[in-house]
Amino acid sequence: MIIINKRNLFFLISVWLLSTLLSAQNVTISTPHTQLLLSVPNGGTPEQLYYGSRTSDADIRSICETARRRNAYPVYGMGYPCETALSVRHADGNLTLQMAVIGVKETRLTKENATLTVIELKDKVYPFFVNICYKAWQDADVIETWTEIRHEEKKPVQLQQFASAYLPVRRGNVWLSHLSGAWANEGQLCQEALQPGMKVIKNTDGVRNSQSAHAEVMFSLDGKPQENTGRVIGAALCYSGNYKLRIDTQEDDWHHFLAGINEENSWYNLKKEEVFRTPALALTYSDEGMSGCSRKFHQWARLHKLANGNTPRKILLNSWEGVYFDINEQGMDQMMGDIAAMGGELFVMDDGWFGDKYPRKNDSYALGDWTVDKTKLPGGLQSLLDNARKHGIRFGIWLEPEMANTKSELYEKHPEWIIKAPEREVVCARGGTQVVLDLSNPQVQDFIVQTVDELMNSYPDIDYIKWDANASIMNYGSYYLPKDRQSHLYIEYHKGLNNVLERIRTKYPHLLMQACASGGSRVNYGLLPYFGEFWTSDNTDAYQRIYMQWGVSNFYPAIAMASHVSADKNHQTGRRTPLKFRFDVAMSGRLGMEMQPKDMTDGDKEFAKRAIKAYKEIRPIVQHGDLYRLVSPYDKVGFASLMYATPEKDKAVFFAYRMEYLLNQVTPRVRMTGLDPDKQYKLIDMTPLKENKKNFLDGKVLSGKLLLEEGVEVPFSGEYSSVVMQLIEVK
Repeated sequence: MIIINKRNLFFLISVWLLSTLLSAQNVTISTPHTQLLLSVPNGGTPEQLYYGSRTSDADIRSICETARRRNAYPVYGMGYPCETALSVRHADGNLTLQMAVIGVKETRLTKENATLTVIELKDKVYPFFVNICYKAWQDADVIETWTEIRHEEKKPVQLQQFASAYLPVRRGNVWLSHLSGAWANEGQLCQEALQPGMKVIKNTDGVRNSQSAHAEVMFSLDGKPQENTGRVIGAALCYSGNYKLRIDTQEDDWHHFLAGINEENSWYNLKKEEVFRTPALALTYSDEGMSGCSRKFHQWARLHKLANGNTPRKILLNSWEGVYFDINEQGMDQMMGDIAAMGGELFVMDDGWFGDKYPRKNDSYALGDWTVDKTKLPGGLQSLLDNARKHGIRFGIWLEPEMANTKSELYEKHPEWIIKAPEREVVCARGGTQVVLDLSNPQVQDFIVQTVDELMNSYPDIDYIKWDANASIMNYGSYYLPKDRQSHLYIEYHKGLNNVLERIRTKYPHLLMQACASGGSRVNYGLLPYFGEFWTSDNTDAYQRIYMQWGVSNFYPAIAMASHVSADKNHQTGRRTPLKFRFDVAMSGRLGMEMQPKDMTDGDKEFAKRAIKAYKEIRPIVQHGDLYRLVSPYDKVGFASLMYATPEKDKAVFFAYRMEYLLNQVTPRVRMTGLDPDKQYKLIDMTPLKENKKNFLDGKVLSGKLLLEEGVEVPFSGEYSSVVMQLIEVK
């Protein structure tokens, strides 16, 4: 029997009122293991209360009662003096906004296995609206967030700053990890403690956006970043154009993180009823360090953000470093025969195959003239496809569809199709003649789609396109855009590019395309839904690739990371490294070759054949498994190590690379991760120099507990030595 007195009645009513208030004013956005909690009072300001591991209902109630609240999308002009996500200029000159919640909508996206939550905001005075959108994937721990901006004012409103999202990060011993670099040195991992002041990471190239910096970051909340321990927030802006990431740390208790399109020279005149959608910012969280955060990005990418993300990638030979522009039928046939004999599955003919009036002899001619140079290839592309079929492999081809040369028939016919400021001379890039086509122009978009259509309709057996982009916007201006929308060029270029790629992907859903742009300048989640993989860098030196691939792996899975074996004396650095070392490095990504096979010795070809066979065996684990980074090359301890494991933890692949050799140095010992301590694993040397000379670990059966707690001595044998070991559960 329950006796309800006045005191108990007051308590029950209070609990009921609190739960009702919470359900009415708070929104919980969840993935399998992460959660974002927002306060969204009707008529009030949307506020963020929590982002981190998924919690219980009881904890959510506690958070709502005790959390420090931050504006979920701060706007400029009314009571908020910090960095803002959105600032505008109304037609009457007013620069202020004051946004209030007018509604919340939640939708189940069954086909995508996601939920969509939309927080609807309206300015308290002007008919100006913002929707804050959150897409929570139910099979991956990623929440994408973006905004949709529109108005009903009589005249255009100028958007002056329009970030996709804002995230407050509580101050403490917080470290930032991000990627920087330059041509042939992309994807360098940078890590620093966040200090007071403003940290800005941005891009202004116009066409490519990941050569000097990346639009992805990680925040390590527990001090100096660790690979497999500690709380980490990851953020990736899914955009192919100019971006700006801002981290503002002033006098309060927060690091204020804002990410979105770079507004510099891109103010946007928004017409009445036009909807401006910002690119999505993908957020994830892990309490298993940076590698844990990476694994969440990788799973999401394979499931939702890569074209054909769960289809194994073929082992290929690209012709570029083998012959450069010296394309001919006999040479292509020889290279196809060689890669087929070594077990390869795809041959890609790179630059130099096209041009009629202006044959493509170097990088100064013929971009835009996508006709076969019959002096080089008298049998045309069909002859090459026939030869590929004869050798039992597939065929791919290089294009640079967004560009032209001033020495081309296309430029002579359509000089108005290039990006160029009115009343200014043409500014050229690569080769002294390269220009960028104006993709804001629908005619240019149609031309590019038609180029691919003609190629694929004529030669439907083409399996792969390497899509390059080797120039920046050097001369800002558009013949197509009207005077009041010239500042839209950077944005409209990428809208046009996305339209082109969407049309191509719809027509050719199984065609794999590689995003290449002066090497690794197009590594972004804005384009990968169309491309499926990227060229990591023009630098194929295995030693330097260890650093670049390590950095890029923080945000992108191995299946998307093209990694090629280059010549004995590397063409970019001149460094000489053993063939085994070069293969072992490339095998940690999507394996390919970038060399002239006829220059290889018979012994090298035999080793390559065995290495390719080994990669086919471990390919499912590398391309679809979970990544665990173990020893970083950036720690400068003389070696680096990483591994992949299946989700079931029944198989794994262990990689180790000696970066520096000192006589009589201590043999490194590495503790593994990602294994089941209760299982037994057999170790197999996958790439021995000779079939009958495997390392001392080969054939050993060790417990997961031992491998996790004690590790193994790495069987290095000298300078630039390396190890690839497969681990298979023994039952």
